[in-house]
Amino acid sequence: MYRQYSGGFRSHRPTNNFRRSHFSAQKINPSLFVKAASDFKKIEDLATINSFADFNLHPTLLANIKTKGFISPTSIQDQAIIPILEKRDVLGIADTGTGKTAAFAIPLINRILKNPSERILIMAPTRELAMQIKQDIRSLTPGLLVYLALAIGGAHLREQIIDIKRGPHIIVGTPGRIKDLNSRHVIDFSRMTVLVLDEVDRMLDMGFIHDIKFITNQIPKSRQTLFFSATVDRKIESLIGTFLQNPVKLSIKTQSSAAHIEQDIVRVSRALKEQKLQEMMALPEFKKVLVFGATQRTVEKLSISLSAKGFKAQSLHGGKPQNKRTQVIKMYRENVFNILVATDVAARGLDIADITHVINYDQPNNYDDYIHRIGRTGRGDARGFALTFVE
Repeated sequence: MYRQYSGGFRSHRPTNNFRRSHFSAQKINPSLFVKAASDFKKIEDLATINSFADFNLHPTLLANIKTKGFISPTSIQDQAIIPILEKRDVLGIADTGTGKTAAFAIPLINRILKNPSERILIMAPTRELAMQIKQDIRSLTPGLLVYLALAIGGAHLREQIIDIKRGPHIIVGTPGRIKDLNSRHVIDFSRMTVLVLDEVDRMLDMGFIHDIKFITNQIPKSRQTLFFSATVDRKIESLIGTFLQNPVKLSIKTQSSAAHIEQDIVRVSRALKEQKLQEMMALPEFKKVLVFGATQRTVEKLSISLSAKGFKAQSLHGGKPQNKRTQVIKMYRENVFNILVATDVAARGLDIADITHVINYDQPNNYDDYIHRIGRTGRGDARGFALTFVE
């Protein structure tokens, strides 16, 4: 059933129906790593009603949207911007890559321009995603008096305190650091008029439920709440009922997040894994690659060995200080190097559009982690490739 990778993709769909219980097994059935990419609709091909000009936005904001190259709203933007402008609570079920950040950023920026006393708190599950959200919002605000601050762990606390004490309109951060800064009397939850919870499913997976409930309970009930998640299960449904008031419900789930990712396995012995990886990296189709290793030690070793062979490679893991992690991601995004070797820390919140291949050098612990990993390729409308080493 499986063919060893030899430069081309000869993937086959698994013939069995695997229930979720298989996904959490200690050893994942290798057939789950083999799947042909399906045809898919481009995001901009999905039916939309409005143009950006229809939203009655501030002229400079509208000009910034055009400067960014946004021609027409994506489906989530088309459906979300008007109810957010109307100060309705919104429940958005949407995958990363659908234009979700701009869907809430554009109307919230416009709200600040109408009323500079607005204070907005945006929570994300990881430092990397929080930084990405802040960057995306900032790219929409040139020439506008809209101020942002970051509140994430692993970064300079003193600088964040100084930034937040200046009174930014928008604070973007992770639940743990936001709660910490509140305990230090730096963030005043009582002043918040809008709460955005992004990728709620992942925040719950990472154990932030108590922090989220604590923070949300401190923010005035009169707030507007925007709640975005890729999935909705019982845990999330219980939060929806508690946090949201008569929300507008939007679902932009075009396909499975991995639907247009070509998935295959590479049969290789443990002794030859490193050599096989180097052989693959020399092939021209591996333009921009994310390699996942199980431990910090493995990741560092692979990064060093690839660099020694003349490849442009760097490592990313939780053992690196936040400023170094930020620098590595920036260099990777700007194509200073093209091979990033990482632990699962990079699977949570890394949003880089042009990753051509994900390679699972070490298999993930469970199927959910596998889906998070391979979702770093095939972003938006691009077709991606995922390969998993199997002994």
